[in-house]
Amino acid sequence: MTRIPRRSFLESCAAAGTALGASPFLKGWSPMSKQRHVVVVGAGAFGGWTALHLLRRGVRVTLVDAWGPGNSRASSGGETRVIRGTYGPRGIYTHLTARALQLWKEHERRWHLKLYHPIGVLWLVESDEAYEKAALPLLKEAGLAFEELSGAETARRYPQINCERVRWSIFEKDGGYLTARRACAAVLEGFLAEGGEYRQLAVELGARLAEGELRGIKLSDGATLAADAFVFACGPWLGRLFPDVIGDRVRATRQEVFFFGTPPGDQRFTEQALPVWADHGRGFIYGIPGNEWRGFKVADDTRGPPFDPTTGERLPTPEGLKAAREYLAFRFPGLKGAPLVEARVCQYENSPDEHFIIDRHPAATNVWVVGGGSGHGFKHGPAVGELVAKLVLGGEAAPPEFRLSRFEPGARPGG
Repeated sequence: MTRIPRRSFLESCAAAGTALGASPFLKGWSPMSKQRHVVVVGAGAFGGWTALHLLRRGVRVTLVDAWGPGNSRASSGGETRVIRGTYGPRGIYTHLTARALQLWKEHERRWHLKLYHPIGVLWLVESDEAYEKAALPLLKEAGLAFEELSGAETARRYPQINCERVRWSIFEKDGGYLTARRACAAVLEGFLAEGGEYRQLAVELGARLAEGELRGIKLSDGATLAADAFVFACGPWLGRLFPDVIGDRVRATRQEVFFFGTPPGDQRFTEQALPVWADHGRGFIYGIPGNEWRGFKVADDTRGPPFDPTTGERLPTPEGLKAAREYLAFRFPGLKGAPLVEARVCQYENSPDEHFIIDRHPAATNVWVVGGGSGHGFKHGPAVGELVAKLVLGGEAAPPEFRLSRFEPGARPGG
C-alpha cells in the first residue's frame, strides 16, 4: 500500500526526541540546574505512559495512583482493548494510532512481552457509510494497511458472520487488540526499572493553588508531595479534582461488557479465524473473539447512564444481557444460545465532543490536565504519553482539538 508522508504534530513530537531517551527542558531548566521533579497522578493508560516518557526525558518523576494500574475501578482496567485507526473524519486519532502502534511494537520488543495482538479489525457497513468512507483516505495517509471488501467478499471470508445486510467492509490489517491490565502493569514495571518512583495513595488537591502555581498535593497518608510540575491523568475522577475547570466536561458512564462461551473445539469463533469486529449497523456494537481464551467479547458502544466509578456496583443488568444475546444471535447465528461465561461493568469518561482533554490548567502554569478518553483512549496511551511529556517539558500549547478553550462560548468545535 502506498504511504504518503505527512509531517503532523505527532511526527513533530517524535522528531523532538524519540521515546527512548531525549534531552528535554522545563521552563527555566538548564543542564546546570538541579533535576526537575514532575508528579503524575493516575497510573492508567494516559498517566503511566506520560510518567515513563517524562522519566526518559531526564526529569525525576513520581507516579501516584489510589488503587494501582489497571485496577477494577479504572477505565484502563479489564482484559482487552481494541486498537484501530478508523475514526471517520477525525484524522488526528488515526495518526495517533499509527504512532501508538509503533510504540506498542517497540515496547513489546524492549520488555519481551506480548501486549499487541494483530488479528485485524473488520468494520461492517450497512446503510450509513459516511464514517467509514471518511476514514479511508486518512488510513492511507497515516500508512495503516487496510482492504476494502464487498459484502459478498466479507461473507465468503467470514461465513460465521451474518452479512445479509452488509454492503461492504473495511479490514484493517494493522488493527487488533491489546491486553489492557497486563499493559498497565508492564508500563509501571518499566517505569520502576528505569528509576521512577511510585506511590499507591489517594490525592487531595485542597487549596494549594497560589500565585498561578500548584505547590504541592496532599496524599492520603497525610504527607504533602511537592514538585515543579504536575500532570493529572485521573480518568473519570478528573472532574472531581478540578470542578471549576473540568467538572462535567468529563462525565463517567456505565458500560456493560459480556463474554460468551463458544462450542467446544469450534475454531470458527477464535482469534485464529476471526478479527475484531466493529458493527455500525445497529448503533455501534463491537467485539473481540478469543481474548486469550477469555470468551467471545460483545459490547455496545452506546453511552450508558451516569456512573460513580468509586462507589458504583459493577453488576450487569438483565436488559443489557438480553440485548447482547439478541445481537449475538443475529450477527453470529452459530453462537445463538451461547452461555455467558463472564461479564464486566466498566466506565467511559466522556468529554462532550469525545475529543481528549490535554491542556495546561488556566490558573496554574505548572499543572496539566489529561483525560476525556471517551471509551477509545487506551490504544493511544503510548503516543499520548509522548505528546504530554513534550508539552510539559517544552512549554508548548496542545493541539487545538484537545484544548479546554474549545468549550468556551462561541468557540469553534474540534475537528
